[in-house]
Parts: sequence; structure tokens; C-alpha cells
Amino acid sequence: MASKYPMFGLRIPPELMDKLKYIADYNGRSANKEIEQLVIKHVSNFEKNNGPIKNSINND
Repeated sequence: MASKYPMFGLRIPPELMDKLKYIADYNGRSANKEIEQLVIKHVSNFEKNNGPIKNSINND
């Protein structure tokens, strides 16, 4: 089944990717889900400090 979510290519040094995969495995996640959790935390912290981000695509 195809995902409705947009795809995003990420270039990352191999050594860093290996570490990310290690952490993801430790947390019982795929590397993709680990990155998603990191982005969620980053956006949440940003909004906590700066207020909500208005997404013009979803909040017209």
C-alpha cells in the first residue's frame, strides 16, 4: 500500500546514518520513524518557544 505522506530524500554521512540506525533499533523503530520522532520533537520545541507555526496548506 502506497503512503499518502510526501517522500523526502536525506543525504547524511554514512557514519552518522549507522549511529542513527543503532539508536532507532535500540528504540524499536525504523530509521525513518526515528527521524520522524526527532522532527516532531524539534517542531514542538520550536513552537513552545516561538508560538504555533501556521501551515498555509492546512490552515487557510
